[in-house]
Amino acid sequence: MALIPFALLALGLPIFLILLVTVIVLLAFFMNVPFTVVPQTMFGSLDKFALLAVPFFIFAGEVMGQGGISERLIRWVRSMFGGVRGSLALTTVGTCEFFGAISGSSPATVAAVGRIMYPALRADGYEEKFALGLVTSSGAIASIIPPSILMILYGAAAEQSVAALFIGGVFPGILIGILTAIYIVFYARGQALARTEGFRWGTFGRSTREGVWALGAPVVILGSIYAGICTPTEAAGIAGVYGIVVTRYVYRDITWGRLWDIAVSSVFLTAQIMIIVAASGASSWLLTISGVPQTVVGLIQGLNVPPWLMLVAVNVFLLIVGCLIDPTSATLILTPLLVPIMRAIGVDLIHFGIILTVNLSIGMFTPPFGLNLFVSQALFKAPMAQIARGLVPFIVIQVVALVMITYVPWLSLYLTRFVH
Repeated sequence: MALIPFALLALGLPIFLILLVTVIVLLAFFMNVPFTVVPQTMFGSLDKFALLAVPFFIFAGEVMGQGGISERLIRWVRSMFGGVRGSLALTTVGTCEFFGAISGSSPATVAAVGRIMYPALRADGYEEKFALGLVTSSGAIASIIPPSILMILYGAAAEQSVAALFIGGVFPGILIGILTAIYIVFYARGQALARTEGFRWGTFGRSTREGVWALGAPVVILGSIYAGICTPTEAAGIAGVYGIVVTRYVYRDITWGRLWDIAVSSVFLTAQIMIIVAASGASSWLLTISGVPQTVVGLIQGLNVPPWLMLVAVNVFLLIVGCLIDPTSATLILTPLLVPIMRAIGVDLIHFGIILTVNLSIGMFTPPFGLNLFVSQALFKAPMAQIARGLVPFIVIQVVALVMITYVPWLSLYLTRFVH
């Protein structure tokens, strides 16, 4: 069970094929189980209401990212930081927080915000490596701020409330934004960057009027969930409709032909995610009937390792995995293995869901294989080495935030008391 996946990974096979081939080989040569169990478990892993939210949120994020909403969010956030040294960099972080509350996708946030903010940062005198690092890392906040696609997948795999996971990500996402903003302020002073035009109520008012529909998107999505009106899946469907109405009829920035293209690209991305979900379902079933999770838990309990030290080991492991494997695959493969361990050491599974999500979001901009790295490289035509150098301080910042989130459960669990 360990050797086959590593061998196939070395051959460069995609994750879903690695999982399926491993399952089929083990069933054929080592177990007396009919092959019909493979399609049955694959279908069963997809037959979950919560997973319906994934295609809707992907579509909504793409529509709003390409339909002028990101530009209006940037103008609104920028109007609030007038006169502050480093205001453009602060605007980048603030916009990623807001856009993350719409898209739930880290690469989509890097693309939507970065294509506007990176040229503006460079024109305003920011170093290339700083601008690259800021945009590439700030996009990862979208995986933590609700609605997060990673949290939906974790909730389905761990059988936890998606609504509770969403609200559990609010404080951690804000914490990362605050720590990044503090660094930006000191960086701007050290570089003696020029101050921008001071705050003006008129400018703020105009940008608010122009962006009110864009600002309404997180309110509609999250408000409907926490008001008890909709489930996360239903809210995702509403987000898709809201995105079409706003971009097509209010802002008129998008055509029906462009909407069709966005829908088609969203279908392909959804299919990529769902085939991994299906394959990981078959792999998780095989692990379970083979007794692997129980064996691992027994070994750990036999070591008598204190919970805080176990969390250190799990964090290090997840950080390494996150920069080598895409977060969708990592979430679906590791959740069935790690959840029993967290139960055994008494860690709340909502809290662990936030820990896992933060770890994998850091992996999304950590060399060598973080997805955000490749998005930035494609968008800005920058050398990978230059992007990596710019990411160093932001990796440190987010690891500091991870430590705080791991050992201060209140950050993840306080707001969950209001979810029923």
